[in-house]
Amino acid sequence: MPVVAGEEIRAEDLRRITRDVPLTRGLGRAYGDAALPAAPDTRVAGSRLADRILSFDRETGILHAEAGLPLTQIYDVFLPRGFFTPVTPGTREVTLGGMVAADVHGKNHHRDGCFGEHVVSVTLRVADGRIVTCSRSDEPELFRATIGGMGLTGHILEVGVRLVEVPSAWILQETLPIRDIDEFVDTLRASSAAWPMTAGWIDCLSPGPLGRGILFRGRWAKPAEAPAVPPHSPHAVTVPMTMPEAVLRRGAVRLFNKAYYMRRARSTGHAVVDPHEFFYPLDRVRSWNRLYGPRGFVQYQCVLPYSANSDVIRRFLQRAVGRNDVFLCVIKDCGSEGLGTLSFPKPGISLALDMPFRDQTQSSVDDMNEFVAAEGGRIYLAKDALTRPHHYRAMDPRVDAFLCVRRKWDRDGRIRSALSTRLFGW
Repeated sequence: MPVVAGEEIRAEDLRRITRDVPLTRGLGRAYGDAALPAAPDTRVAGSRLADRILSFDRETGILHAEAGLPLTQIYDVFLPRGFFTPVTPGTREVTLGGMVAADVHGKNHHRDGCFGEHVVSVTLRVADGRIVTCSRSDEPELFRATIGGMGLTGHILEVGVRLVEVPSAWILQETLPIRDIDEFVDTLRASSAAWPMTAGWIDCLSPGPLGRGILFRGRWAKPAEAPAVPPHSPHAVTVPMTMPEAVLRRGAVRLFNKAYYMRRARSTGHAVVDPHEFFYPLDRVRSWNRLYGPRGFVQYQCVLPYSANSDVIRRFLQRAVGRNDVFLCVIKDCGSEGLGTLSFPKPGISLALDMPFRDQTQSSVDDMNEFVAAEGGRIYLAKDALTRPHHYRAMDPRVDAFLCVRRKWDRDGRIRSALSTRLFGW
């Protein structure tokens, strides 16, 4: 769906340019409309130039930096020195402020929770122009609403987060082929007890049993297991143009999935791998979204609670695959609910589906949302583009508490986005 982002104002002085702008964004890589402005004021403050590291305490691991600092820079500066973010999403192309706003999670959620669990402070410009620093002890209600609040409580200016020490800059990975969704859920949950990082890829186009795929389990490699030098950033290729719709068709993706499964199934066992390969495989192809053609794609991510056994997971996938071409599906195990008022994960199984955007996509998303709400699950706002307000309210009873905090700090609704107007009306 083509959208107009409006005018982006960028400067190193984020405090100055956020004085009368209704929204701040980092790299603008949210899958839906969270980083898009709402009419009639279509200006956004871009934080990409506000990327300074302000301080780092090696004893406590606390990094204090501007909101526009990208994860790729944190990776390059701190990983060779033995520190890393305690939680990382599936891309390095995200800012520190964006990680707070979306309360990102990763392959270690069942162990270490969301990013917000490790944030110690957030400095905001709130709607009335004041600069407020909040934390668990100072303005704790605002702090919790900001974590996972999609940038709707104020302009995030600076963030303090506790990095963790890692034994090496490499990952010890184990790869397991999985036959079907029942085995996937059982193996994923069993793996979580022994492995700090787990995630799986499901081939939703396979003609065989639903849920065939590959499970990846990992931990930071010990010094004796790892190469002596840190890994180099891999070379990324770029998709040069938006492809015609005919390029990425079901048949072509089915052949690719089959080849990928066979290659991974033959390379099972343990291996020490580059963290880029383990955490960020899609970053090796820049502008990969162009492969989906001019209409683009939708990513739909939900979590279904543990009470939803593998039969419920299977029925959800059958429902999704029956109505859409699901070209990519990632499955993860989620732990405790996050600190943030609207943080996405809860104990259960998360599924993220990539689907080409077509005429029936809205009705398909409506159908999946009704299923997820009925089973006690919820969706991830950072991936959402099409959810209707009544579906979101049916999934998440925390909405009113969030909106109450938002009104307290923004009585006139000055800070808003296309997502907030779609889901909340302001």
